[in-house]
Amino acid sequence: MRKWRVFGGFVRQYQVDIDPAKLRAYNLSVSEVVSSLQRSNSEVGGKLLEISDAEYFVRGQGYIHSKQDIENTVIRTASNGVPIMMQQIATVQLGGDIRRGTMDRDGKGESVGGIIVMRSGENARAVIERVKQKIKDITPGLPEGVEISASYDRSTLIEAAVGTLERALIEAAIVVAIIVGIFLLHWRSIVRIIIELPIAVLMSFILMYIFGITSNIMSLGGIILAVGVIVDSSIVLVENSYRNIAHAIEQKGHLTPDEYKRISIDSAKQVGRAIFFSDLIILVSFLPVFLLTGQEGKMFKPLAFTKTFALFSSGIVVITLIPVLMTMLMRGNFKPEDSNFITRFFKWLYAPVIHWVLKWRKTTIAINVIALLSTIPMIMNTGSEFMPPLDEGSILYMPVTLPNTATPEVNRILQEQDRIIKTVPEVHHILGKAGRAETATDNAPVSMIETIIMLKPKEEWRPGIRKKDIIAELDKKLQIPGVRNGFTQPIINRINMLSTGVRTDIGFKIYGDNLDTLEGYAVKAEEILKTVPGAADVVADRAQRGYYLDISVKREAAARYGVKIADVQDIIETAIGGQNLSVILDGRMRFPMRMRFARDSRESIEELERLIVPIPSRGASASMSAGASSGAGGGMSAGASGSASGGMGSTGGMNSATPVRGVSNSAGAGDAASSSSLLSSGQANAQAASQTFVPLSYLADIRVVNGPSMINSEHGSLRAVVFMNARGRDMGGVVEDAQKAISEKLKLPAGYSVEWSGQYEHKIRADRTIKILMPVVFLLIFVLLYFTLKDYVEAGVVMLSVPFALIGGMYMIYALGYNFSIAVWVGFIALYGVAVETGVVMVVYLHEALDKRLLAVQRGERGALTLQDIYDAAVEGSVLRLRPKLMTVLTAMIGLVPVMWATGTGADVMKPLTAPMIGGLLTSAVHVLVVTPVLFVIMKERALKKGTLEVSKMAGWMGH
Repeated sequence: MRKWRVFGGFVRQYQVDIDPAKLRAYNLSVSEVVSSLQRSNSEVGGKLLEISDAEYFVRGQGYIHSKQDIENTVIRTASNGVPIMMQQIATVQLGGDIRRGTMDRDGKGESVGGIIVMRSGENARAVIERVKQKIKDITPGLPEGVEISASYDRSTLIEAAVGTLERALIEAAIVVAIIVGIFLLHWRSIVRIIIELPIAVLMSFILMYIFGITSNIMSLGGIILAVGVIVDSSIVLVENSYRNIAHAIEQKGHLTPDEYKRISIDSAKQVGRAIFFSDLIILVSFLPVFLLTGQEGKMFKPLAFTKTFALFSSGIVVITLIPVLMTMLMRGNFKPEDSNFITRFFKWLYAPVIHWVLKWRKTTIAINVIALLSTIPMIMNTGSEFMPPLDEGSILYMPVTLPNTATPEVNRILQEQDRIIKTVPEVHHILGKAGRAETATDNAPVSMIETIIMLKPKEEWRPGIRKKDIIAELDKKLQIPGVRNGFTQPIINRINMLSTGVRTDIGFKIYGDNLDTLEGYAVKAEEILKTVPGAADVVADRAQRGYYLDISVKREAAARYGVKIADVQDIIETAIGGQNLSVILDGRMRFPMRMRFARDSRESIEELERLIVPIPSRGASASMSAGASSGAGGGMSAGASGSASGGMGSTGGMNSATPVRGVSNSAGAGDAASSSSLLSSGQANAQAASQTFVPLSYLADIRVVNGPSMINSEHGSLRAVVFMNARGRDMGGVVEDAQKAISEKLKLPAGYSVEWSGQYEHKIRADRTIKILMPVVFLLIFVLLYFTLKDYVEAGVVMLSVPFALIGGMYMIYALGYNFSIAVWVGFIALYGVAVETGVVMVVYLHEALDKRLLAVQRGERGALTLQDIYDAAVEGSVLRLRPKLMTVLTAMIGLVPVMWATGTGADVMKPLTAPMIGGLLTSAVHVLVVTPVLFVIMKERALKKGTLEVSKMAGWMGH
């Protein structure tokens, strides 16, 4: 942990409340009192003494240990030798220091708590476990009746989210294993494929540990996305070997061990190059995710890394282990594909289709193009957002109050709100706080209220109620005058505030150089934005509503009385405001000691005006003479100090324009006896010669003014913010309408500018990055396809699977009601790589079937190729090689289905990521199985007519 922020309760403080009248009666100044308190609480060193060959360290201890020590502190010794002590001019007591934060639990009253701040880069779950262990260790030593309990524990969310993804990962692995099993029905081949799953996943976790990536929603999501793809390479390798061995057994009836081994090696060579480049294409397709920056980069880079780790581990297993197992386990009863009822069923469905599409080619292409064009209206009508909201299982209620609200009033509002919230049946408990912790790094004002609402498990909710219904009910109940409601979630709120300075999903920032103007336009913008459909919790930051009591020193008057500006400000800072002068030690505890004028002398402007300020006697005499010559103060002379002092002891005397000399025999109604007993008349005159007193109103103007409670600046300019959330609509749509409304109705003066911030800021940045990088990635994929197929045209044909993958992905997210978000785009990016891989496998098998015929022609084993031969080769490459294509598509697609049926925490983030992959894999598979053979036949027939048809450049590594 980095630090512990304490909220609520009071800090014990030794309080010295000075009576200004007694201060004047004893002719003392504030600086003398401050000096005596500070010098009476210290320790000095006297170096050391050597006594009897031993060193003795000398310490002069003068610490204050109790309230009585403060009361007996000597301020000054009078000329008659009688000391003036602190208890004679002040009341000393124990109290609470001024606080700027408070905490409440369940509306039952104030409580004391703390927030643990974790160090950046630490494992949250591990830190929480260590904190819980430490709490357990110190619990036996707590005072009786005191206990420490967690009100908000983030580990619950972590464990729930990780648990959801772990279950989905296990279910995905099981589903993939079942698909492989039912298509092959040969346990040795099944073992060779399935063994790659646990090894690749285990290697991925090892790499996660090495690179310091923790198990979280995104990192586990990357492995889930890769589960179906992990076994694709093994499926193609093992299935190709299985087919070739079964074919050889069908021809020869029996194979020797060397023949088994040779066929396995040749089968691996046939598809090895295609497998390598297919995996490389999948890795390259994820390049945009690695290059994301900001918050989106922090969120999705773990997913990109773990998916890459899984594919890398899979590649290592395919290169090393799988070929070995192929030569070792390629034994047993290998049956032709048609002997498998699953394969026969799919061939029975697919064969008529391929014959129909090869006959009606233009119709087939037209249908696919129409299907692609039909997604355009869906794209136009689909909303956009930065990220699908993660249901944290809790609610953060963050209302806005007026900035000048005092701590007692905020505390009352906080407790009243918590009592109302507790009446909702789904609420488990509430932890509310207002203001800031006792630390300089927290700048929250007292008016900032944050209430964490922990909800009960969903099984205990009322039937049919949802989280948004709970928020709506709370919003209806919490209609308190002077309070604007705002609802969000704890973690996302903290992320928003740290990254953009805006505590809501959307922030409208106005920049300028005048705070009053900024607030005026912010309030106007608030009224405009309230009319935008979907805009919720709209409120402008009213920072100019703070109250200030300005005490402005009159320089001419101060100069006339011989008073320094700093001396007056010391009175304001120390005597009025109160200042912690020293620290009192109590064992290992430390408590501040504060000095301040008594409350009854500073609780109103009139009392502040009557506060006395000491001035030098010479300046005072000169001033009095000047006052007398001008007729001010009734012609009082310097010699009338006794009556002047007496006058100052009453309220009416404070209105005199004449300074008051130190102390006389009649120091005031309350102090006459004490002053007479302490000082004789002669001694009083001697003391009075040292200083004189005047009311503060003589030296300063005191007035109440409005001003900013907090000044915010950004980009070198002052800033005002209008906060708002999007509710019931997508964020992108809300901001677009809001931008239009602002541009039409809000006209800013010259020198003022606006900016949209919050999560929308992240969305714009991420969209811009993806738009720049995706064309580059498509170009790289095309180059890799060329290296694989050695033909530009065929590489382009395979690339067509990318837009057709968009069809299913778009239909899927539109049907499920998802918005475009970074999660959806990452899902499409992952889809494109897998779709291209399927296209590569199809083209490889189509060429394999055609190249056999072309090579037979070259060897003179048959006559010239005809159009029917091209047709037959397309059917053979499509229908007879249906099994590996179906297996790769189904493992990648159905392996993601467990995520779609997951209902736990974290599933709401992963579903938009996997939905485009499931739908897109379906339509890209249809495209590959239907359109790719059609395009292949068209190209080869045209080449045959031109006389340019030749064996493909892949034939060399396919082993024909």
